[in-house]
Amino acid sequence: MFSGQLFPQKYHSFRFNMKQPIVVTDMAKKIYSFLPKKTETDIVLVCIGTDRSTGDSLGPLVGTKLLERGCKNFAVYGTLQEPVHAKNLEKTLMKIDATYQEPFIIGVDACLGKSTSVGYMTVSDGPVRPGAAVNKQLPHVGDMHITGIVNVNGFMEMMVLQNTRLSLVIEMADIIARALARSSRWLETNPSWLVDTLEHEQRKEFS
Repeated sequence: MFSGQLFPQKYHSFRFNMKQPIVVTDMAKKIYSFLPKKTETDIVLVCIGTDRSTGDSLGPLVGTKLLERGCKNFAVYGTLQEPVHAKNLEKTLMKIDATYQEPFIIGVDACLGKSTSVGYMTVSDGPVRPGAAVNKQLPHVGDMHITGIVNVNGFMEMMVLQNTRLSLVIEMADIIARALARSSRWLETNPSWLVDTLEHEQRKEFS
């Protein structure tokens, strides 16, 4: 599953506050570190959610913003115009499986969390579990995933998602889309400074 990554790791997760300095660059570095470096590997984004719920629109917003940026290294499924949601997720995954040979899939989804975690985003290896916050049984998605904590969980989750602040979701989607686009550009050049930085961070993590 993780063949070709710069530093393959099992179930590592990294958190980013949307207000922290240089958050786009920090997220992009972690995304890049998980991506396959073999040029023949297709990279597919599955941006999960719906435009009918403010909190759940994070995925489609990311997909739309990424297409607007002309990100050519990633195939994108899930936009405001053509969302990927509970009713068509399984069909979408079947379409991807029929279109690409062993693609590397990135799942993007909104999630709920503790009040102190709202505004944080995660970049993790392994699949995302869409629908978990609202107790839906849906297929797990991705060789890696990106999530944004848009509101608080624990009570009437569907109502909470529908009453999430749009400004937070839009800002978070913009950060994620910019980070993905930047990691895509780095895939084309594999800058030596970035490889050196990631190797240094890797040594610090295991020292």
